[in-house]
Amino acid sequence: MEMDKVDQIIEKYNGEASNLLQIMLDIQSENNWLPKEALARVSEKLSVPLTRIQHIATFYKAFSLVPKGRHKVHICVGTACHVRGATRILDTVEDSTGIKPGETDLDLKFSVETVNCLGCCALGPVMEVDGKIHGKMSPNKTTQALETYE
Repeated sequence: MEMDKVDQIIEKYNGEASNLLQIMLDIQSENNWLPKEALARVSEKLSVPLTRIQHIATFYKAFSLVPKGRHKVHICVGTACHVRGATRILDTVEDSTGIKPGETDLDLKFSVETVNCLGCCALGPVMEVDGKIHGKMSPNKTTQALETYE
């Protein structure tokens, strides 16, 4: 990530340490992860210890310190989805992408995570990709949905 972009994000929040969390969220959004160089720049510009920033980055699940794919795939494995076949959907995603939950493929195309609930239990089993809900999934529908993402 270019440091000029990090500086722009910091400036957007007037370089105030009270906006640290939002600055980190914007960097994450821009880059799909938090590069160490970007965090060091934030530390320097905001006069916040790097260890504090790293603590925040590891505390919140929304942050990643490793590169993530362009498309975030979430498979609901909550009770309603589980009893409707979430395991088959997860297996299909693993077969299609070649990765397991918590991993990112080498092309940085997909990152896969399991979640306990996406809040749309009546549509189970559910897969979410980049915030878009795909409901009443079958293995075939799962494969077709994943093929639409470049």
